[in-house]
Amino acid sequence: MNFELIINSTPNEVVIALLSDKRLVELHREKNNSQFSVGDIYLGRAKKVMTGLNAAFIDVGYEKDAFLHYLDLGPQAESLIKYVENSQNGKQNVSNLMYFKNEPDIKKDGKINEVIKSGQSMLVQVAKEPISAKGPRITTEISLAGRYLVLMPFSDKISVSSKIRNYEEKSRLKELMQSIKPKNFGVIVRTVAENKPVADLESDLNDLIKRWDDCYNKLKTGQPPLRLLGEVDRSNAILRDFLNASFNAIHVNDQKTYDDLKTYMTAIAPDRLDILKLYNGKLPIFDAFGVEKQIKSLFGKTVHMKSGAYLVVEHTEALHVFDVNSGNRAKSENTQEQNAMDVNMEAAKEVARQLKLRDMGGIIVVDFIDLNSAENRKVLFDKLKEEMKFDRAKHNILPPSKFGLVQITRQRLRPEVNVEVLETCASCGGTGKVQPSLLFVDQIENTLRYIIKEQNEKKITLNVHPYIQAFIQKGGIWRSKQWQWYKEHKQWVKVQPMSSYAFMEFKFLNKDGDEIVV
Repeated sequence: MNFELIINSTPNEVVIALLSDKRLVELHREKNNSQFSVGDIYLGRAKKVMTGLNAAFIDVGYEKDAFLHYLDLGPQAESLIKYVENSQNGKQNVSNLMYFKNEPDIKKDGKINEVIKSGQSMLVQVAKEPISAKGPRITTEISLAGRYLVLMPFSDKISVSSKIRNYEEKSRLKELMQSIKPKNFGVIVRTVAENKPVADLESDLNDLIKRWDDCYNKLKTGQPPLRLLGEVDRSNAILRDFLNASFNAIHVNDQKTYDDLKTYMTAIAPDRLDILKLYNGKLPIFDAFGVEKQIKSLFGKTVHMKSGAYLVVEHTEALHVFDVNSGNRAKSENTQEQNAMDVNMEAAKEVARQLKLRDMGGIIVVDFIDLNSAENRKVLFDKLKEEMKFDRAKHNILPPSKFGLVQITRQRLRPEVNVEVLETCASCGGTGKVQPSLLFVDQIENTLRYIIKEQNEKKITLNVHPYIQAFIQKGGIWRSKQWQWYKEHKQWVKVQPMSSYAFMEFKFLNKDGDEIVV
């Protein structure tokens, strides 16, 4: 697989598209002023301790208090609370835990009021972003993720990714971590650390320890609610988790974002800097790389597949439903069972893609076309599991029921990615009434005439829907509307198709690419 990252940076948000062999597989939106992202560490204050729920509500500065269940405290919760108290009253003078004495682990079946008291300052980490009317879900089991390692304060455990199969390499990594990690810090060795030299792993470990130092320095004098440490932004996080030999291009349309990524890549993969490219084209970056068209076709209620079959996607607060339909997809030479099997296999691949793309979480039900053969149902189940194995979110898939339903649970850490693909008509403003289409080209020509004669603009570009572009250029260059305009105004007007435009929407741009306001 060849991966490409297309990053569209605007003043309000950064939209990141991950393409696999030119197909859109993930889409991330990050507001530039976003807070409460997964991984952020906060100094909060316990507001309410609810023994009935065995949970506490912690003020971290969000409009709704964050939710902390007893099971999310982690075994070393008492040690963390002691560390916060000692740091703020001057008894803990250094960030490292060399001389810090851990408290005993809390009971697995204990009560929240035995650990947390109302008004107490807490060091917490966002485990799930605010979704719908709920506040963030948090944990006191702090972890700092790097390129090769995950650092876990108040633990001495060393774990190596189960995806590293080689026993000798696992032993090497464990022994190495045992020799270089500081006391009272646990380490998880990530899959990408396999066969990496000592210098790379040690550098990553030092970076994580420095981040813990930064957190401690703010903790000493900070007052809750306060964000102590932010997770790296989404584009950097994707590079950190994904960047490998399969990545062949990263395109970004903003100089500052480009510089930030260049700095980050210099630190984690200096030998791959050549794949980072600054996009300076005239077309919007998502149009240039075919991302906009894929977004429009993949985020609606109905998702069409190449064969003519399609999915219908429905949502509720906690449940998502995929209904598989064969449409006009049926080969006369095949049996009904074989046709149903073909559609279901294609749908399994698309469902796995949609779950990642929309970042759906909670309970998902897929209504496949009924299969009579138990063997075929098993093949379909195996196909879905195979496609889902590339999904980083934790998930569980149950075999098809006798009604053909497959149930999936998928971890939900962030709000679902929802792109509104139904557009408000640019011509009627949503009223349902537009000017006669016969007059549409007249309106374009009148606007063009005014721009050239009254505003004296040069090197004009007209952006229109692709169908309108085809109409303007029909008949070849010597018989087209474009040629008529050239003869009338003595200057060539460039016509540019925009797949993201409504049918009767148009804009004139000047030589600098800015819209000409009439």
